[in-house]
Amino acid sequence: MSSASSVVSFFFPAYNLEAMPVSPARAAAFDILLSVERESSYASDLLHSPAHERLSTPDHALATELVMGVLRWRSRLDADIATASSQRLAKLDLEILIALRLAIYQFVWLDRIPQRAALHESVELVKRARKRSAAPFVNAILRKLSAVPLSRGTPGQVEPASAETLARSFAHPPWLVERWGHEYGLSAAHQICQYNQAIPTTAIRLRTPTAEEQLNREEIALSPGGLLASARRVQAGDVTKTQPFRTGQIVIQDEASQLVAALVGRGTRILDCCAAPGGKTLAIADHNPEAAILAVELHPHRARLLQKLLHQHSSQSLARIEIVTADAQHLPVKQQFDRVLADVPCSGTGTLARNPEIKWRLTPADLADLAQRQLAIVRSALAQVAPGGRLLYSTCSLEKEENENVIEQALAENSSFHLLDCHSELDRLKTAGELPWPDAASLARGPYLRTIPGIHPCDGFFAALLEKV
Repeated sequence: MSSASSVVSFFFPAYNLEAMPVSPARAAAFDILLSVERESSYASDLLHSPAHERLSTPDHALATELVMGVLRWRSRLDADIATASSQRLAKLDLEILIALRLAIYQFVWLDRIPQRAALHESVELVKRARKRSAAPFVNAILRKLSAVPLSRGTPGQVEPASAETLARSFAHPPWLVERWGHEYGLSAAHQICQYNQAIPTTAIRLRTPTAEEQLNREEIALSPGGLLASARRVQAGDVTKTQPFRTGQIVIQDEASQLVAALVGRGTRILDCCAAPGGKTLAIADHNPEAAILAVELHPHRARLLQKLLHQHSSQSLARIEIVTADAQHLPVKQQFDRVLADVPCSGTGTLARNPEIKWRLTPADLADLAQRQLAIVRSALAQVAPGGRLLYSTCSLEKEENENVIEQALAENSSFHLLDCHSELDRLKTAGELPWPDAASLARGPYLRTIPGIHPCDGFFAALLEKV
């Protein structure tokens, strides 16, 4: 930023330009937010990376709060900055903008942190990032904003008067909210936005009969799953530090993801086309203890993560899972399968509560590009389905281009398949006692599975079940 020196100095006339130590939590949050912006990284991956594993439990909790809070409320934070800055935000260096966002998030959303501490450390973060000339500028902006009331508002009580109002109040790109309002109705769009701005509950899948009892002994507070009998919702405690997690008796997995895996059904030869990170692969294996499973993953590093997950969580009986690094658009297999899962790469708009950075980097043009890749994967996967076999197509997207449109195009091209109604499969799960959700019909939209964040207690997933004639 070229004009930081022009800021009037009376806000802090004798500010020390020598860098002072920054708290580990704020330093980690700053570095992660910088990587998210510059490298299109995912915040959740970085928060759990080796680079930050030495953070104390309180510091890791604060870093997580800061990172996710800034990403969730970014447009609201930027609007506050714009009111106090003589510079257009587009002209500010990224390090300066992130430091300002961190401070203002603490001003508005973290009442327990004194404003002076948030202000001081954000100025120190700028100096730590070798932007010392901008320290007076950042100090001036933050002192100006600390002197006026900044309200977080009451977004949970916002009336859904328009998509524009929702987008502004809940810090979402207007084009996304407009799409949801058109597709699902303004009331549903309101619920989606509200869900996205809250910390999502951690859901787990129980893999052994004794896992829940062991978790209770380790003081993990659980409540029943919202959708599935095998799911539990973590109310208090860190399950990643428990024996059941370390020994693979439980898996952290959103309930909608668990439901998709359950819809794959029973088979003896199963193909998982886009397998990493592996939660569904493992669930399918648990549901089909005698099946031979082929798990395909495009990226070698993700295939290694998949291998690590299966090694950590699998018993000897799951050694029958074969992992292949390959492009699902051109599957390098000759045999056919009675069950195929194509859980394709997608926009992820159903997971914004967990991955808020997606909403700021996604563009409308991305949806068309993704749909073409998704259709190519479906074409390839359909060729691997044995007569009488089934393919389950799924995404964690709310967008029609990636969901219904892909399936309709695939069926138009291939008369060997017909679309099954997901209602019958949901009824099967309910009859078996696996689906306690009281309104199973609400989980389907037409013949498709459709979970909607805020309406259902989970991420937004879509699934379509195709059977080979």
